[in-house]
Formats: sequence, C-alpha cells, structure tokens
Amino acid sequence: MKRGFLSGLQILRLGLIQACMGAVVVVATSTLNRIMVVELALPALLPGCLVTWHYGIQMLRPRMGYGADKGRRSTPWMMGGMVVLALGGTLAAWSTLLMTHEVIEGTAMAFIAYSLIGLGVSACGTSLLTLLAKALPDEKRAQGATVVWLMMILGFALTAGVVGKLIDPYTPERLLQVSAELSGVVIAITALSLWGLEKNRPENSAAVSSIPADFSQTFREVWADPKAKTFTVFLFLSMLAYSAQELILEPFAGSVHGMPPGKTSQLSAWQHLGVLMGMLAVAGASARWVRGRLGSVPSWMVGGCLLSALATLGLAASAWVETPSAWPLQANMIFLGVANGAFCIAAIATMMRLAGEGGTGREGTRMGLWGAAQAAAFGLGGLVGTGVSDLAHALFNDAHLASVLVFTFQAGVFLAASRIAQQIRQGDVGHTSPRVGQVVFWKGRASS
Repeated sequence: MKRGFLSGLQILRLGLIQACMGAVVVVATSTLNRIMVVELALPALLPGCLVTWHYGIQMLRPRMGYGADKGRRSTPWMMGGMVVLALGGTLAAWSTLLMTHEVIEGTAMAFIAYSLIGLGVSACGTSLLTLLAKALPDEKRAQGATVVWLMMILGFALTAGVVGKLIDPYTPERLLQVSAELSGVVIAITALSLWGLEKNRPENSAAVSSIPADFSQTFREVWADPKAKTFTVFLFLSMLAYSAQELILEPFAGSVHGMPPGKTSQLSAWQHLGVLMGMLAVAGASARWVRGRLGSVPSWMVGGCLLSALATLGLAASAWVETPSAWPLQANMIFLGVANGAFCIAAIATMMRLAGEGGTGREGTRMGLWGAAQAAAFGLGGLVGTGVSDLAHALFNDAHLASVLVFTFQAGVFLAASRIAQQIRQGDVGHTSPRVGQVVFWKGRASS
C-alpha cells in the first residue's frame, strides 16, 4: 500500500483525538479515584479494581484491530470508540453520585462504566495507531508517535487542571455535569478532527479480501509470526517495568529520602520533563537531516531500556548509601525519565513498522495484539510494584531494603527487555549473515 498520505496537520488532528482519549481517561483513573477514597471514604481497593478492570477489557484490542482491517477505514472505529469512551466517562461520574446513597448499585454501575471506557479506548486507540502505521513512511514514524503521545500528555495535564477548577467546590452533581460536558466536547473535537481525514487514502481491495473471515484464524496467523510474538514479549516486559515504578516513586522519595509531599510531586514533574526530553531526542534522531548519525530507532529502543535499568539501579543505590539525602535524586529522576521516553517512542515507531511487515491488511490485528500486551503490563505493573514493596516490608521491616529490592527487580525486567530489543535490532540487519554464536531469532529457530 502506498504510504505517506497523512500530512503534518492531519497527524496533529490525530494527536487531538489522542488528547481527547487522555482527557476522559485521566478523570476516570485519577479524579474519580480520589473522590471514591477521600470524599466517599470507600476502600482504595475499589478504584484499583476498576482501573485494573478497564485494562482487562482491553484484551479485546486484537478483535477491534481486526474489525478496522476488515472495514478498510479506521475512521468509524475511532469515532465509535470515542462515543463509547465518552459515555463510559459520564456513566463513571454518575456511578460516584449513586455511591453516595447506594454503594452496591453505584459499584455495579461503575464496573459497567469502566467496561465502556476499556472498550472505547480499545476501539479508538487501536484504530488510530493502525492508521498511523499504514499512512506514515518509516522516516516519519518516530515524529508521528512523538506528536500523538505529547498530545495525549497535554490532554492529561489540561483536563486534570481544568476539571479540578470546575468541580471546586465539589459536589457529586457538579462532577456529573462537568463530566457530561467534557464528553460532549471530546465527541465534537473527534468528529471535526476525523472529517475528511481518510478521503485521500488509497484503496487496497485485494488486501482486504485476503483477510480470513474468521478472526481466530487471522489472530493465529499473526501470533505464529516470530517477529510479532517476540515484539509482544518485549512490549509486555518493558511496559511492566515502566508501569511498576508509577506507584512507588513518590512513597520512596518520602520514606527513604525524607521529602515532604510537595517535594515528591515536584520530583515526579522532573521525571515527566525527562520523558519529554527522551521522546523529542528520538524524534530528532530519526529526522531526515540527521538520520543515522545519532543512532537508529531500534538502537534507541535497546539503549533506552539499558539506561532505564541503570537509572533504576541508581535509585536502588540511593537507598543503600549512608546518607540518602545527599544522593542527586532530581538528576537521577530526570535521567530515568529521558531513558523511559526514549525507549517508549522508539518502541511505538518500531511497532508501526512491524505492523506492516506481516502482510498488508493485518496491521490492525497486530496493533491490537501489541495494545493488549501493553494494557496487560500496565494492569499488572502497579500491582507488581506495590506487591513486591509490601512483601519486602513484611519480610524485612526495612523501607530502605524494600526499595532496593523493588528497584533491582525493575532493573532486571528492563535488562530482559533490552535483550529482546537487541534481538529485534539484529533482525533489522536484513540479509547479512549472522556471526558465530548469534541467535537467528526471526527464523523461529536457533542456529549458531
């Protein structure tokens, strides 16, 4: 299929859709989380289960991607997904209103709402990435991924700030009203962003007709491809390590380094700044005028995982030194953010490239498979990180030793991901002969 029919402005329009998804999701996973625990005095396990459930629903991503492949167009899936997501966001706010009077009924409604959120993210997000994979040439994939993800982060930040102001002073009715208005806004923005987006997309009827009518057969074909299977494992491991740190970094800074809440929040901001720097670095390194001089995208994927492991080992070392407060923790967090941002964007760009290498017409199914792997990793990441920390506390009753074990575990997962990323990078060599002892991974067999 001819690639490159999306202009820079159209990529920005897709970024707006990603920002809209982020806007709805951040309210459901952050704002409602706090309201359930603080204002409603419900167990923290409830919002934790709801967020995990919405990740579990995203195991349907491969089926959503298959539908986009069969339907030839991604636009209906993105628009339909956003409508379902917006409905789920509003229903989630309504469920918190119901919980103030009827906890059981409100909880049941919340699970329905978070199911819709998971379905909406699966349909819209998978189709959006599928369109980017089909429409962007190799040299523009890292830049396109960076634009889309930065827009999502912008959606997180703006929505969290604006919604926070609009619901203050808080009442359940006010929250429901703001959520409903937000849902209407994101649906309108998505509709405008999608208007005429795929009108210049080249037709490829032969590719569509070659897709098996049975989804299970298509999925088996995709899973049988060693490249797809290996990249799935890489995504799961790397994103597991990435998400495992989310819930433990600020408690670690407080308990081990003695930082107050305000300082730990600033520390997280520095880490996110580092993520931005890492993303921009990969996007710049893949630009046409510097391509090859600053390393390839697969090299950044390997290096980002290795540097992430090194940064987390630095955090472990900071808990082991005699005076933890003397450790350059801010610099360590920025370093971790840069490494995380670099491997994330490199992985997304690689995902787009590999989606088209397994045969035209199966990009959506492949994207769905990898999206499901990411969702599973994020769903387990917080549980694994906090679980290892709690277990270490229970066994050793030592916050410093618990932190060392958690970050060492995380570094080990990053190192395992970097090893797989290295195999993926070696697969990019193409037709060159393997060196003695090198594993030929893509062939589905080992040879020396």
